[in-house]
Amino acid sequence: MSVVDLIMPKLGESIMEATILKWHKKPGDKVAQDETILDIATDKVDSEVPSTTEGVIEEILFKENDIVPIGTVIVRIRTGAEENNNGTPSASSTPTKPEYEEAKLVEETPYQPVQTSIASQNNGPRFYSPLVLNIAQSEGISMTDLEKIPGTGQDGRVSKKDILAFVENRTNTSGHETNTALQTAAQPVQNQQAVVLSSENNNENKAVTTYTGNVEVIEMDRMRKLIANHMVNSKHTSPHVTSFAECDVTNLVLWREKVKKDFEKREGEKITFTPLFIEAIVKCIKKYPWLSSSVDGDKIIVKKDIGIGMATALPSGNLIVPVIKNADQLNLTGLCKQVNGLANAARSGKLKPDDTTGGTFTLTNVGTFGSIMGTPIINQPQVAIMAVGAIKKRPMVLETPQGDVIAIRHMMYISLSYDHRIIDGALGSTFLNAVSKELENFDINRPM
Repeated sequence: MSVVDLIMPKLGESIMEATILKWHKKPGDKVAQDETILDIATDKVDSEVPSTTEGVIEEILFKENDIVPIGTVIVRIRTGAEENNNGTPSASSTPTKPEYEEAKLVEETPYQPVQTSIASQNNGPRFYSPLVLNIAQSEGISMTDLEKIPGTGQDGRVSKKDILAFVENRTNTSGHETNTALQTAAQPVQNQQAVVLSSENNNENKAVTTYTGNVEVIEMDRMRKLIANHMVNSKHTSPHVTSFAECDVTNLVLWREKVKKDFEKREGEKITFTPLFIEAIVKCIKKYPWLSSSVDGDKIIVKKDIGIGMATALPSGNLIVPVIKNADQLNLTGLCKQVNGLANAARSGKLKPDDTTGGTFTLTNVGTFGSIMGTPIINQPQVAIMAVGAIKKRPMVLETPQGDVIAIRHMMYISLSYDHRIIDGALGSTFLNAVSKELENFDINRPM
């Protein structure tokens, strides 16, 4: 018999921790390979964690609602373990209390005082969402103070509004905010005048933005703050350059229109434009491999395994980037199934932990929401991201053997933002135009 450690998986390039939402197994339970053991959540996505082996749960190292760093062992599984004649787990499959306490101490101490479950007024467990816990940690709210916050949510839970109100009241009490110009989130503010506040960390005065007229001040939620930080970090890391190209995608549009019904009937999948764009991008990355790389100090790390991230809008309005791994090894049908499967999983909250890792280049379709072009921000640590705009019919001049003619064509703008540390304008523009030519030269007679 052997013991296999299951670690907290990585759910994205910038995610460093996850919250345990629910355990589906307990010590002594049998588990099959790929069977779900627990549900976890990050600020971007909820996900299920499957077992990597078949066996019996030997030890669970964390409780529900604990925040756990990526890469930390969360459960141990004994392979080849047997149950006794009464059907109960053997003694070796149940962790002893000292072992659990020791593991808990080692893993949780760095993250105090933000615990995840405490006793409520009726001596029952009190649940805190990952958002509330993250706000508490960032604002330095102790568990003693967190326990005193009255909850207005379901079953007396502390909501975002509750903890933000506590933060503001604490700030007002300390004298950091002395004017009613600063209201709680989402409260209307009228005819504001500029006020001067004392800085929390020094004696310098800081002017507050003047709000005039009928305005509304809305506090960013935790996820939006993280997205903002990621975007600012990308701009600070990579000197961005964006190049543009115009594509005549008439052949591609007409081919898709011709085959989409038969394709769906044969494959059980709808064929969108996204896999067609990805196919063209992959072909061009093969010609210009530096577009699939990252920068490590003075080194350029060229990624031979091409993973195409596709920016996907969530029902909440937030964004996530699932990754099509080994995209260069998939035919068009395989790309369609990957695109549809990942998009559906993202929108239904069923992405697996591995689905957002391994990206080497990102595609974002700004045309989905009507934009004709965009200047996307690089998804670190990648060095390039492409945006495709809405496809519009326009009159265009065509050169024919009989002379120039004006015809109605399906036109689209594409843009490429790239890291100017390693990709100069020549390479960036050459790659962009190569993708444009791939799309324009699409074979309208291509077999399905």
